[in-house]
Amino acid sequence: MEDISKIRKAVRRMKRASDSLYYPQGQSADSFWSKVAESPSYARIVSDIRAEGTRIKREKAPALTDELFSLFERTGSRLEYERAYFERRRRLNTHMLLSLLEPGEGAHLRELQEMIARVLDEPTWCLPAHVLGRDPDKTIDLFSAETGFTLGEMACVLGERLPRSLLADIDEALSARLFRPLLEEGPHPWESARHNWSAVCAGSIGAAALLRLAKEDELAEVLTRTLASLDCYLEGFGDDGACLEGLGYWNYGFGYYVYFADLLRRMTEGGLNLFHSEKVRSIASFQQIAYLHEDSVVCFSDSLPRVPFRVGLTHYLARIYPEIEIPAFRHAASYTEDHCSRWAPAFRDLIWLDPDGRGEEPGPVDRYLPDAQWLVSRCSDRGGESRFGFAAKGGHNDEPHNHNDIGHFILIADGITVAGDLGAGEYTAAYFGDGRYEYDCNGSQGHSVPIVDGCYQSPGTDSAAIVLKAEVGEREDRLKLEMAGAYRVTGMKSLVRELIWRKGGDRPTLTLIDEFTFAERGCQVVERVAALLPPVIRKDGTIAIGGESENGLEALIRFDEAQLKAAVEKRSYRDHFGQERCWYAIDWKLRKTERVCRIELRFEWKHRAGKGKNAQIIGKGVERNDDSTGMAGGSLGQSQG
Repeated sequence: MEDISKIRKAVRRMKRASDSLYYPQGQSADSFWSKVAESPSYARIVSDIRAEGTRIKREKAPALTDELFSLFERTGSRLEYERAYFERRRRLNTHMLLSLLEPGEGAHLRELQEMIARVLDEPTWCLPAHVLGRDPDKTIDLFSAETGFTLGEMACVLGERLPRSLLADIDEALSARLFRPLLEEGPHPWESARHNWSAVCAGSIGAAALLRLAKEDELAEVLTRTLASLDCYLEGFGDDGACLEGLGYWNYGFGYYVYFADLLRRMTEGGLNLFHSEKVRSIASFQQIAYLHEDSVVCFSDSLPRVPFRVGLTHYLARIYPEIEIPAFRHAASYTEDHCSRWAPAFRDLIWLDPDGRGEEPGPVDRYLPDAQWLVSRCSDRGGESRFGFAAKGGHNDEPHNHNDIGHFILIADGITVAGDLGAGEYTAAYFGDGRYEYDCNGSQGHSVPIVDGCYQSPGTDSAAIVLKAEVGEREDRLKLEMAGAYRVTGMKSLVRELIWRKGGDRPTLTLIDEFTFAERGCQVVERVAALLPPVIRKDGTIAIGGESENGLEALIRFDEAQLKAAVEKRSYRDHFGQERCWYAIDWKLRKTERVCRIELRFEWKHRAGKGKNAQIIGKGVERNDDSTGMAGGSLGQSQG
């Protein structure tokens, strides 16, 4: 936290906010947006914006009615109100961007002013789920803070192109809905949160204050509060920089941290610089670790399985930290990607985009993140034709946006998810209520972890993994965990899971070994793997998942039929967008209950004859019997792939 005297001194010396904050030094707004409108580097984003402009002309802006607002309290459903709310924000953003891209079209500016007026007339900028039982006039949530930042930034960027009366209305709304509630009604719960709320709320309010607050004393007070909240946000990270909420929430929370920090650094001419912290530098590198294959990510907790990267945020961070890797541009988020229609990242995808920063596919990575207790690996087969991603976790069952998932893992080959994670489900009142872990998305029943004596994992910080071994190497990675603490099973003395990721052969293999020890009697054990594609049980002690990849790879799970009886159950869940989705619980039940037992599964791939560039080498490496192909302990013999 910066000293209050330093903040006040920086505020006194601060230059006045203007649109020059956003453009390269010496370049006018008109010349910048003319370049954006015409350059091929921006063509995809600009095309999306113009297509949205055409769409919204044909459709009427949705109303935010009292009936729609009350739906959450009556039914617990969020989607109906939020769809209308976010559509209004999409219209606001689109009119604004078109007014910059096509300044000669006066209709864009008129439509923007009308949309701003509609937003100013909304009784609250908060979502119903965030104000239940509270006074909306005294509440600041994620989206009220974002809306204030949005309007404040639009006012700054357009300046005198907007009527003075409208600018005054924006400033009054910011004071009434953000600044006064912050200073007079706090402390708010999010101010001390160690997750995305503190960054989004504080970053948005701080940015709006920098851009629109004229009174120095009030601005210094707001900045003091917001900077303290951002310190709390950083406390939610370990030194390894991992975002336990996943890459989507990294984009969200850390993105708003960066948007505010950039304005603060520019307006104080470096006097207040939040990018000097080594922890911030470490957090900035998280994105390049989190990708497993193209835009598929490590999606533990309430993350989405696929997260296109924000090109503006990534290019900006790469200018500050040279070690930041830029993904291939084809994996960048489109203008319509964000269903919440947030202004700040959409705007910065244009003003921060580096036309020369085209990026590349993510290269190999092997990292163990000790604070998060995550192991993450990306690698290729020996010929470089196919790419693989593997991630596994320890941790505890009270993490932000928690899932009960100690010992869970994700496995991907050429875009085929062999062992997956359901990611975030549909957000409802019940989803965040007492029944949270009845949802397959959240409970351990929807993850690749054992079921012991009919029991799933329990929530809470005391349901924690003990890391026994965590190693990464050129040929092999290992994660070994004691997991018994996650289960409330009387008489279970130990549950040790070891995941061995071997990368030294023609293709990698994953070996899973679970060892159970019970005090007096054996308990029934079911080993479960969560698959997103249909599995097929074969008669040779294998299960095939998901058909073939584009390179002709087939995923197989090998097991001991004499020990384990395999079954598949097709189940369903509602994803984050309310769509019904299928997943498949692959269960292996011990045929004999014992006091001490050991279960072993091996995940491998083989080429179908005549498939892929390397089809002619099928079978090579099968007789090698080295660590790259042999089963741990040799219990299942050599690879048959």
